[in-house]
Amino acid sequence: MLFNGHLQTVYPALVRKHNSVVYTRERIDTPDGDFLDLDWCKKGNKKLVILSHGLEGSSYRQYITGMVQEMIRQHYDTLAWNFRGCSGETNKALIMYHSGATDDLRSVVNYAAPMYEKIHLIGFSLGGNLTLKYLGERELHHKVRRAVVFSVPLDLKSGAENLSKLSNKIYELRFLKSLSRKIIQKKKQYPNQVDLSRLKKIRRVYDFDDIYTAPIHGFKDAEDYYHQCSSRYFLDEIVIPTLIVNAKNDPLLTRESLDPALALSNPNITFELPDHGGHCGFPGLMDGTSYWSEKRASAFFSE
Repeated sequence: MLFNGHLQTVYPALVRKHNSVVYTRERIDTPDGDFLDLDWCKKGNKKLVILSHGLEGSSYRQYITGMVQEMIRQHYDTLAWNFRGCSGETNKALIMYHSGATDDLRSVVNYAAPMYEKIHLIGFSLGGNLTLKYLGERELHHKVRRAVVFSVPLDLKSGAENLSKLSNKIYELRFLKSLSRKIIQKKKQYPNQVDLSRLKKIRRVYDFDDIYTAPIHGFKDAEDYYHQCSSRYFLDEIVIPTLIVNAKNDPLLTRESLDPALALSNPNITFELPDHGGHCGFPGLMDGTSYWSEKRASAFFSE
């Protein structure tokens, strides 16, 4: 077993490949005139799993493709959707995506629902926060029956602050590099609405959210964004069986996101805190074909 949370985070991302996953891409329009790219694996099943990736991820992240393979083995069709601007092509609107952008997830669910008898949801990290917020808003489609989320920053503010620790700086710098490229592209699309004068001074994801994410998406500042979108405030309203799995050695999560008391008042939520797993990794308990997280999700869906 890889001995710490950083290795359990990085090893799967660098080493694990899923070349056998072949998607069929479909583009759908959003109500505001933008688009979302959906990557399907259709096998003729009557049940569907919709997967939501993490910050600056995509449908091709190893934790998504690994889960896709497992769900196909368990006789589900899968739909791995890409957040705005994450599919390899810049989206059209000024807005992109953020931790609470449930309108897009709702659009994906509503689009797919007529094709299936039952839908389950899986989310990772930011996508997990998004999934829980969607469930807690109580506007979910009636065909959505269960949900599983992994490595979720239930409290966004403490998660952003934790990224700035020296031990996590390599992750933060990688996120900032990718996010900065996207905001530069937005400047080209909307030269009169995006100000790049402060971009070079940004040193933290918190700063990026305060200067760009929050105002672009209608929030006052980073504090307002984090408060309105942290899934911890939506857990009490979830009405379907939901599994939250946050590893104790996840380097990107804080004690605010590792507190099972957050879910004690809601019997629909199962909160599990395995000792190992890292962030969106969970490689320590693999059986040769699937990682532990994939087996845990399929078991929860079959209960």
